[in-house]
Amino acid sequence: MANIKSAVKRIRQTAKRQVRNRGVRAHLRTKVKQYRQAETPKKAETLPQTYAEIDRAWKKGVIHKKAASRYKSRLAKAAAKS
Repeated sequence: MANIKSAVKRIRQTAKRQVRNRGVRAHLRTKVKQYRQAETPKKAETLPQTYAEIDRAWKKGVIHKKAASRYKSRLAKAAAKS
């Protein structure tokens, strides 16, 4: 356990962020899975929603900008294939 007051505060802040980030990341992964498992006609409808979820996670700092771009690129590539 930390002895310094600022270190104790940092531990509390980190714990809060971890909980918040876990929720955002879980929601993102769920949306991506739902998109991948969707039927072909429905995929066109859900792609913009999935992109929005990726962008939201990026804006909140949960995933890196290039990771968000990679997610979107792979989804677009899969959408073009089917």
